[in-house]
Amino acid sequence: MAYSEDAELTELRRRRTRQLQEMQLAESMNAQAAYAQQESDTQRREAERAEILRRVLTPDARERLGRIRLAKPEVASAVEQQLISLAASGRIQRQIDDPTLRALLERIAPERREIRITRR
Repeated sequence: MAYSEDAELTELRRRRTRQLQEMQLAESMNAQAAYAQQESDTQRREAERAEILRRVLTPDARERLGRIRLAKPEVASAVEQQLISLAASGRIQRQIDDPTLRALLERIAPERREIRITRR
């Protein structure tokens, strides 16, 4: 009788282990699908941003914004966001050229601190 109880207990443990493994596999597949969906959404939003900026900026202005992105990513993001919101609201009638972008950057960029070194 003890042998049959041990066999039943072993069978129950094996079934429960298999059930838990299947649940973990299903959760893992769901997590991977959610991650893939999130990644796809991120890529789509970035493509939309790039398309809007391509339509709004002249090639020289895009080049300047790219250089600014290398040096000061937070400033470039702020400028891009402002340009996208202006384009979405329809307040941009023509492409923004390099001098206009520079004027916009001067308004957005933080003030530079003047550093003075005094010798004694």
